[in-house]
Amino acid sequence: MGSRRFLTLIAAALLSLSCFATAAQKQSGTSKAELSDEAERASNAGAVLGEITSAPDQGIPEALLKRAQGIAVIPHVVKGAFGIGGRYGKGLVAQRNADGTWGTPLFIDIGGGSFGFQLGVQATDLLMVFTNREGILPLLKGKLKIGADASATAGPVGRNAEVGTDILLKSAIYSYSRSKGLFAGVALDGAVLGLDDDANKRVYGNKTVTAGMPSAKVSASAMEVVGPFVRALQKYVSASEISRK
Repeated sequence: MGSRRFLTLIAAALLSLSCFATAAQKQSGTSKAELSDEAERASNAGAVLGEITSAPDQGIPEALLKRAQGIAVIPHVVKGAFGIGGRYGKGLVAQRNADGTWGTPLFIDIGGGSFGFQLGVQATDLLMVFTNREGILPLLKGKLKIGADASATAGPVGRNAEVGTDILLKSAIYSYSRSKGLFAGVALDGAVLGLDDDANKRVYGNKTVTAGMPSAKVSASAMEVVGPFVRALQKYVSASEISRK
């Protein structure tokens, strides 16, 4: 009887430890396996940013990138299954801090709209350069409708193209697309960008995360997920010539 009681106590203790470990795992956040989609999205966004910005001839003017207040990258935007001209995709956005560094990226999605000359293309990589904080603010608050909340223009192409202050003031957003090896500025008429709340919660947990939050305040596991996009921003988008507008 004594040994049976001892074994019962051991089994109960092991069960308690198992329950405690499960609860601790739930409290600490989402597992790495469950974050595979977000990690892949961040990796693809970083790759697209690097490929577009490092193009030797065709590409985004360096002067525009240096003055960027925000960068959004949405890889592999596809045509919607229903309707004509509808599009859908998921990506990330980051805002420039006052000191020129990049804040914590947020996960976003895009829907609707007609994307310029891409009428016959099934998949398109999109990149948006925000030239002022007023243009990116609606998105960081939850949703931005291009044309209503901020104007967007097909961006100028050419690494060494001159982009003066007068040009930058004409549009809050300059947008670009790349599909089947072709790269060009593209107009985004009626497209709606929004924060992907579910993805942000899976990566960052239930605490409020803003685009300007320093990486030091974000968990190591979250930074591991968004790291490829952050590193691409640090490598390919210069921190100099920050616009204070």
